[in-house]
Amino acid sequence: MRTDSFVLRHLGPSRNEVTEMLDSIGVSSLDELIYNTIPDDIRLKKNLNLPEAMSENEFASHIQKLGNLNKQFKSYIGLGYHPTTLPAVIQRNIFENPSWYTSYTPYQAEISQGRLEALLNYQTVITDLTGLPLANSSLLDEGTAAAEAMIMLYNGRSRGQKKNGSNKFFVSEEILPQTKDILMTRAEPLGIELVYGDHRNIELSEDFYACILQYPSRDGMIFDYTEFIEKAHQIEIRSIVAADILSLAILKSPGEMGADVAVGTTQRFGIPLGFGGPHAAYFATTEDFKRLVPGRIIGVTVDADGNRALRMALQTREQHIKRERATSNICTAQVLLAVMAGMYAVYHGGEGIKYIARQIHSLANILDQALLKLGLEQDNKAFFDTLKIKVSNADKLKDLAEEQEVNFNYLDETTITISINETTTDADIEQIIDILAQAENLYSFKIKDCPVSLSIPDSLKRKSNFLTHEVFHKYHSETEMMRYIKRLERKDISLADSMISLGSCTMKLNAATEMLPLSMSNWNSIHPFVPVNQAKGYHLMLKELESQLNEITGFTATSLQPNSGAQGEYAGLMVIRAFHNSNKEGHRNICLIPASAHGTNPASAVMAGMKVVVTKTSDSGNIDLEDLREKAILHRDNLAALMVTYPSTHGVFESEIREITRIIHENGGQVYMDGANMNAQVGLTNPAKIGADVCHLNLHKTFAIPHGGGGPGVGPICVAEHLAEFLPSNPIVKTGGTKAISAISAAPFGSAMVDLISYSYIKMLGARGLTESTVTAILNANYLKSRLEKHYKILYAGEKGFAAHEMIVDFREFKAKGIEVTDIAKRLMDFGFHAPTVSFPVAGTLMIEPTESENKQEIDRFADALIQIKKEIDEYHDGDSVLKNAPHTQSMLTADEWPYDYSRKEAAFALDFVSQNKYWPTVRRVNEAYGDRHLVCSCNPIEDYIEQ
Repeated sequence: MRTDSFVLRHLGPSRNEVTEMLDSIGVSSLDELIYNTIPDDIRLKKNLNLPEAMSENEFASHIQKLGNLNKQFKSYIGLGYHPTTLPAVIQRNIFENPSWYTSYTPYQAEISQGRLEALLNYQTVITDLTGLPLANSSLLDEGTAAAEAMIMLYNGRSRGQKKNGSNKFFVSEEILPQTKDILMTRAEPLGIELVYGDHRNIELSEDFYACILQYPSRDGMIFDYTEFIEKAHQIEIRSIVAADILSLAILKSPGEMGADVAVGTTQRFGIPLGFGGPHAAYFATTEDFKRLVPGRIIGVTVDADGNRALRMALQTREQHIKRERATSNICTAQVLLAVMAGMYAVYHGGEGIKYIARQIHSLANILDQALLKLGLEQDNKAFFDTLKIKVSNADKLKDLAEEQEVNFNYLDETTITISINETTTDADIEQIIDILAQAENLYSFKIKDCPVSLSIPDSLKRKSNFLTHEVFHKYHSETEMMRYIKRLERKDISLADSMISLGSCTMKLNAATEMLPLSMSNWNSIHPFVPVNQAKGYHLMLKELESQLNEITGFTATSLQPNSGAQGEYAGLMVIRAFHNSNKEGHRNICLIPASAHGTNPASAVMAGMKVVVTKTSDSGNIDLEDLREKAILHRDNLAALMVTYPSTHGVFESEIREITRIIHENGGQVYMDGANMNAQVGLTNPAKIGADVCHLNLHKTFAIPHGGGGPGVGPICVAEHLAEFLPSNPIVKTGGTKAISAISAAPFGSAMVDLISYSYIKMLGARGLTESTVTAILNANYLKSRLEKHYKILYAGEKGFAAHEMIVDFREFKAKGIEVTDIAKRLMDFGFHAPTVSFPVAGTLMIEPTESENKQEIDRFADALIQIKKEIDEYHDGDSVLKNAPHTQSMLTADEWPYDYSRKEAAFALDFVSQNKYWPTVRRVNEAYGDRHLVCSCNPIEDYIEQ
């Protein structure tokens, strides 16, 4: 065995196992398997043109050298991004812990209680600090959260506003530039008219439906918006406040000002800068909008015994139900980052957060006094952490500052801002004073015995309490914090426990070597808006990653900006929209989408201003070619695009795919390929080969970025040459094409830090390893199929009877006996497995994808569990069964009484392998309906813990 070969560490099956698996499938070789699976006319005829694979040691040295090209200056740039201190106990036990970063979205609540509690803590932090009663469990970044709020309020307009056509949205000129850009992107396709101005003199009218205000402002000034919001409410105009979450520890909350929505980022709660992401955005609102809130809400419910349990509540993943009627296309949150931010608040508590905020504000005051002493003008009469300073020559100052490895924010030739942060010290303030004095030819001085002081006007001071729940008071020692994190960790299933065979979600190995760079300061401490020469390592890495993805997809150009798969869908469609507009064919607005498509596809199309026309799916699970042709011809004058997933959502390489794409092109449309199933393509075929024009890639699936409990996700788009000029821009750092659309996400390169993982994955696998990974994914899927098809009906297969990298197992026939697919999903928990994808894309089924990282032994254990469940289905007669009572908790098994017809062993240890590594669900089956009827989305108030 070659110990320096990363591909051998990444792939599960050994050579001997591969031979056994091929025998089970009924083919003689891997080549024969691939020939029977993928149509020959779309096979690549040559290998990927990528460098030879690096060993893990070679890569570790390479990434360190590359990282050293990034310059770690002290950055006081602000603009929504600040240096932070991540407590080591959180870094070590969450950020660097595979039990936390390899878990999946908590759709199966019974095996996700740890993450759900951590997210409930996060929601409590948000509701407490914003003063609003309802929060979701994170969005992608501040800019996109603001856009979601704008759209939510647009969809939530009153009947009278809709009748009157109220479509104006006021945007304060103090808004962050990246937020402004994203609002432009999102508003235009929906017909929302943005009106910019100063909130102090804008004349609002009934033509407006909502507004957005920045708190503190872009340049650091803090305003009391209470009166403005009250006047807006008088004419039915809703308000959004984009607020710095840390400032709210000492500033009046948006809720106390009367805001309807508060948005922002929790990056300041210990999350590394990472050149722009990933960071968890927050979103809080009033009860009025609980049915419209985008993303995920964690709610309190009860389990089958009436005990407290947690789950995702309300319209979570609504796009899969509502499709083109969905109010948002969000499918990914920033769960791992939200967990970390919530734990930051748990560790520090309310008093600790207040201390950090006061220290920052006090240092800003010291600098303000020093500026007065220097004779420099500071414009912000009231501020939290940011000063706006008049200087003689900004260019001269910039040169002097950068010589001393310091970054300020330069607004124009004579104006700068300086934003103080959690890591700033007295010595840093003295360095800033010295730099300013040099630039202005003034005498510098040392600060002496400056007490902590607050300069916030009384009307803007926070007077309400926050973080009063006991969880924010119990874990301030590292010992207790470590144990609390561990207790939550044990409640969840992750890849550290067993395979997670989720169809369409590709839960593969997230190798430790790929993850290590994220903890290196030369990668995680870089502000996204530093000059290019300070981020050479990042720019080289990102440029090479774009080149790698171009080669893999067969396309010409890539944008790494979209920070989720759904964002990638939207970005791809907006690029297509811009292409049609540039050809003076802006009327093209029809988007054809197969009935089997991911629910985010139609939701994204509507957000991009397109009208969805659904095409039929044949009995074999393929696109109905004649129906597609008929609708393409019918809409040829207005056809914008086809959205197609390949291989199909049914896990099949459709042989007519090139004819499908030809039909679209003949009728004036573009082909968007959803890259959810790219794990079955890499090195064997590609989107360009099938005739697509643009695709998005889920780097958190195919390219090994961990799912992190439901995020971070990264969804870059790759495009053909004719679309390259429309790739998205950023208002501060140049990105995109010559006719770039405005920003899709806040940071220039999206969640740049985690792109390191995909870069690492490709560098260590190389061309041959990437192809071997794809082949092995197809091998593992077909081996599992060969074992299960003797006991269950497999719904779809290719023309020669083979699956792609996933398959759909049909459980609908058991419904007649009273068995639901949910029963199978819950019973799998007793065997220590996370259920595959439930009832998508076909109700009553499981979509299963084993991935290339699992070996034969683990796949066999999973198959054995499902085969045992089939025996239990066959023996089922009434409601008292292991299936209906699953999952079985430890408290059930150890209770004095056992009122069931089956034995405790049948419940907990039905197969021998289970006892070797038993996982115990901590709650019984949760009551979904109860949680929606009694929505509670934050920790109970402290009064509930006081004995009466």
